Amino acid sequence: MLRWEATATSGVQAADTPGDAPAVAPAAVAPAAVARAGAASSDGPVPYLLIHGLASNARLWDGVAPRLAAAGHPVAAVDLRGHGRSDKPDGGYDFATISEDLRALIAALGFERPVLVGQSWGAGVVLEFGVRHADLTRGVVLVDGGLNDLRDAFPTWEICWQRLAPPQLVGLPLSDVEGYFRQNHADWPEEGFEGSLANFEIRSDRTIAPWLTRDRHRAILEAMWGQRTAQLWEALRVPALIVPVDGGETDWTKAKHAGTEAAEAALRASGVPGRVRWFKGDHDIHAQRPAELAETLLAAEDEGFFSGATTA
Repeated sequence: MLRWEATATSGVQAADTPGDAPAVAPAAVAPAAVARAGAASSDGPVPYLLIHGLASNARLWDGVAPRLAAAGHPVAAVDLRGHGRSDKPDGGYDFATISEDLRALIAALGFERPVLVGQSWGAGVVLEFGVRHADLTRGVVLVDGGLNDLRDAFPTWEICWQRLAPPQLVGLPLSDVEGYFRQNHADWPEEGFEGSLANFEIRSDRTIAPWLTRDRHRAILEAMWGQRTAQLWEALRVPALIVPVDGGETDWTKAKHAGTEAAEAALRASGVPGRVRWFKGDHDIHAQRPAELAETLLAAEDEGFFSGATTA
């Protein structure tokens, strides 16, 4: 496995509806990627592009990526703009611009229609990408995200921000963060623990600061509040594997079931392949149970799930 850095160029700041052109200027994205050497071809193994969640980073996929690569697949996990080791421009945190970042990255990697796998916010990102760039992907996988609109839970953006604003973590001792993860995620494999610590810059005084600043976190969350998942599911024309997680939260899991059923109905109406695989565990299931998630992806591919699409 090779951890490497590449640079891709993207547009910045586009409107929120699929099909609108990006506006403003380009910005660079330097993803930290776990990949096998060599590009994918149309008749070679299916490539995978792994997309993290809000305020997360590429290394949360450290348990999944090696298993996909061991099965012979080109695979890359990216730090999206504002996160991890990637560039941190002031703007461009809407879904349209993030989709353009990924379009440019796929070209730079030489991937031929990869399967895009996104977790949480990343699930909304790959759903949006699948609608905007159906010709560039053979399918999308949504891991515990992309099923519900934040507006259903929070009637105004102000209420949403009040409830979901991140805690003030800048200056927190690294030892406190390590203790938190060890105590609350005792069943996680070591790569999940290390990947979570990579969400933060570790400063010389052994305190931490999130790579994603609070203002950029706010911009992404506002874009999430504005996303209309029902419209995207109706417009999607590539296969979708839905991987929700039952974390034991009764109301939230009930909402996920409703969102899953609505997504399946939209896919059936469009004649688009869709399937659902529920997990029990933590929201970061890719960090907690990477082997099982990788097996789920490989099984779907082995069964030809990602070979189907529709242009209707």
